[in-house]
Amino acid sequence: MSIPANIYGKKVSSLAIEVTEKDFSRAFAKVHETGLVELTVGSEKRPVLIHNVQYNPVTNSPLHVDFFQVDLKEKVAAKVPVELLGSSPAVKDKVGVLLTLLGEIEVEALPADLPEKITVDVSRLSKVDDVIKVSDLSIPSKVKVLTDSASEIVKVAPLVSKEAEALAKEEAEKAAAAAAAAAAEAPSVEAPPAPGESPAPAEKPAGEAPKKE
Repeated sequence: MSIPANIYGKKVSSLAIEVTEKDFSRAFAKVHETGLVELTVGSEKRPVLIHNVQYNPVTNSPLHVDFFQVDLKEKVAAKVPVELLGSSPAVKDKVGVLLTLLGEIEVEALPADLPEKITVDVSRLSKVDDVIKVSDLSIPSKVKVLTDSASEIVKVAPLVSKEAEALAKEEAEKAAAAAAAAAAEAPSVEAPPAPGESPAPAEKPAGEAPKKE
């Protein structure tokens, strides 16, 4: 099966081509969107990056591909996927849960120097609020990171179980009910009369006539 595709780039005329689904899937699984692919068009070989893939929403098979032709001597910007390595002690000890906050990092480099992925070792995340930022990464000297260095990639968040949530809710409801009951049972207190002030006469029962002096 063939997939319609398009080659474009700086100082490159757009060219419509077709690639076999088998060859494309094999290449894309290996290089993703940052690895170089060498396309053979007639007798010409063209270095390209896979820039955009449109998929069938039902079968998830590729419908169309855009290839960006590059100059091997000119730097390009690309988004590189993040891959987590290792095991976080915080997760292993069930004191926290690992949150992936950044799935891609934008970099700039010569096409041949673009990394296929950026690995992040999470084995040093041992407690809640431990975090790895872009600035903590070891990046090859030939690669410039464009993503903000303060951006958080992965972080350990507190582990809250459903049982703990239910218990907290139950305790809050009990406390609210106890406060309401205490307020309802509290005796009413009248302020004493001020010095020189006569106490207010007691209310007479309804229907009782006043006594004659």
